[in-house]
Amino acid sequence: MEDDLDELLDEVEKKFCSNVSVASSDRGDSNEAGKRGSATKPEESVSSVTEDIDAFLEELLEEDYSDSPQIKTEQSPKGTQVEKKLSSQSGGRKCCPVFVGGSSVTNGVGTATSKRSCDQLRCTSCDFRVLMFDDCEWDSSCDYLFLRNNVPDRQKLRAKLKKRRGLRAYACQCSWFSTSEPTDLRDQPQLRWVCGKHQD
Repeated sequence: MEDDLDELLDEVEKKFCSNVSVASSDRGDSNEAGKRGSATKPEESVSSVTEDIDAFLEELLEEDYSDSPQIKTEQSPKGTQVEKKLSSQSGGRKCCPVFVGGSSVTNGVGTATSKRSCDQLRCTSCDFRVLMFDDCEWDSSCDYLFLRNNVPDRQKLRAKLKKRRGLRAYACQCSWFSTSEPTDLRDQPQLRWVCGKHQD
């Protein structure tokens, strides 16, 4: 994030500083055409830099809004509209770090400050998308062979799921996991799951 900011500031400095020196040297020049040429160039570069800055600020604001108590405490439909709006601004973003959580944990782009459960998980070991089952946990008899034979058929997988309010069961073709609390996948090295990018 800091590197992005530094690059952006360097780009802004280059564009604005070079234009300032051109404009000041043109001021002493009586050639009108030269003035017009230098006047149009900065406008074009300013608009592209402004777009970059606006995009960067939107990302920062989104992270700030995800912390705000207003979104966390609102349980009304209006609150879900705000959540949707934020996730649409974050199209193509990846979770960092990646969290999984129970059925009460909100799905979306997870960050260090906003522990949302990633719903775009993919396994780097078997290359299958990770399936989620709300209010369920895996039976102790669940094993690798069962998953290997039945993923991604959700109906067949239900044979080894137990109803358990508040929990969420996850599975790919080689791993399975059940949890109720937000869990950082870095603390679960046996799970080779990564965020596969969140779209609108």
